[in-house]
Amino acid sequence: MIPFPVDAELVGASAAELGVLARAAEAAGFSRLWAPELYRSATIPLAVAAASTERIEIATGIALAFTRSPFVLALEALDLDELSGGRMVVGLGAGVRRLNERWHAVSAYDPPVPRMRDHIAAFREIVSALAAGRDARSEGRYVDIHVAGYRRQVDTTRGRIPVWLAAVMPGMARLAGEVADGFLDHPITTPDWLRDRLLPPIQAGAHHAERPMPEVAGGLVAAASADDPQGARRAAACTVGFYATVKTYEPLFQAHGFDSRLVAIRRAFMEAKQRNKNRLANEIHRTTGVSVDPQALFDVQIKRIHEYKRQLLNALQV
Repeated sequence: MIPFPVDAELVGASAAELGVLARAAEAAGFSRLWAPELYRSATIPLAVAAASTERIEIATGIALAFTRSPFVLALEALDLDELSGGRMVVGLGAGVRRLNERWHAVSAYDPPVPRMRDHIAAFREIVSALAAGRDARSEGRYVDIHVAGYRRQVDTTRGRIPVWLAAVMPGMARLAGEVADGFLDHPITTPDWLRDRLLPPIQAGAHHAERPMPEVAGGLVAAASADDPQGARRAAACTVGFYATVKTYEPLFQAHGFDSRLVAIRRAFMEAKQRNKNRLANEIHRTTGVSVDPQALFDVQIKRIHEYKRQLLNALQV
């Protein structure tokens, strides 16, 4: 058994794999499973994990807060809490502005920190109200909800579900200290960044709210291969390199001496992306005779095609 709390990411190419991973993590003594929201939703895989386990906590890691209403989030959390017998944790994050706007058509993003505060308050009020059988009212400047006359027709396991907040920058970290049950660190941050840039505002937020310091879970990118250790290292490096192309994370990389290299990294990333789009367009034309404009192959379509490829390889047991 693991002598200290260690969490794991819940990922798998199939529902069967999700169940296998969940059972293995529980047997190994992991504390919590986090379901990311990218190639799968952050909630549905947790239903598989809940049905496959008995003790390990299940958590959205993270669910994008502004892409769903507090009411929908509350219903999802209550359902998963019921399925798991009270083991649900809601992990929330703002995500970057561009992803919210371009992928999810979210127009209400700014200002993210006070909006997140209102969102969490509304979520907690709805969960509490539904458990108690009363109306819900949360008056926030950016999120204002009033659920009147609605009573949930199924039993609720708990009237309060833990909320963890993810952040990379000090403003959201301070909010985590003020209102969250836990803080979820980003996998690409370093121990220095967590110690010097995030823990102080978390502590300040907790002190301001006159509450205990929330639990903190550090994150890391792990890639291992007995057959190809250098390939595993390269895969991990590519993951970190991708985040270096996102302006939201620019202060993190600047603080670690990469300021002069960020422009070159972004240029190399965009050039590689364009080459791959051209290759895909050429392959489509070669195999189907259909000509497509590489500029029309947006990132989300490329990711979707990649996921279909993974599903096909899994079906063929490759």
